[in-house]
Amino acid sequence: MKTTGIKTITFAITHFSVAFLVGWAITGSFVMGSLLAIVEPAVNTVAYAIHESFWQKRQNRKPQSSTDNTDSHIRMAV
Repeated sequence: MKTTGIKTITFAITHFSVAFLVGWAITGSFVMGSLLAIVEPAVNTVAYAIHESFWQKRQNRKPQSSTDNTDSHIRMAV
């Protein structure tokens, strides 16, 4: 398995674990912690897709200029 795949899986495990532990710590309920661990990442995934769509549309709308290197510098820094 490639490193990217392994990193994705370990990040997902970390994300679910943190969501569960925070939910359990706040509510004191194993069930609520488990529910939060399922719901929060699912909602976050949808929010990320909407966020990416917004930025892709914004990028596609922006005219490309050969004299303006600001955007490329920002992308390289991020």
